[in-house]
Amino acid sequence: MKKLLWWLIAGMKGGLNRAKIIKSLNDRPYNANQLSEELQLDYKTIRHHIKVLEDNGIIKSTGGKYGKMYFLTENMEKNYDVFNEIWEQIGKK
Repeated sequence: MKKLLWWLIAGMKGGLNRAKIIKSLNDRPYNANQLSEELQLDYKTIRHHIKVLEDNGIIKSTGGKYGKMYFLTENMEKNYDVFNEIWEQIGKK
């Protein structure tokens, strides 16, 4: 998980936005529109990063269409301390 998180956050363009999504979803579930407002990012940008995070098993969704809510996966919750280590190193820029 550590290598995957480093790659998703530090190794790819847009990693800081993905990290902010992970941090937000650790606090509470959001839908894409709420994340867009919370993080002050374009809706399409949020949708892109959600897809990347879902495809890599970091977040999961429940519900359908516009009401779809996003949560951290159980594996991500178990490894949140690894995420925090990475965030401490790169996220506070």
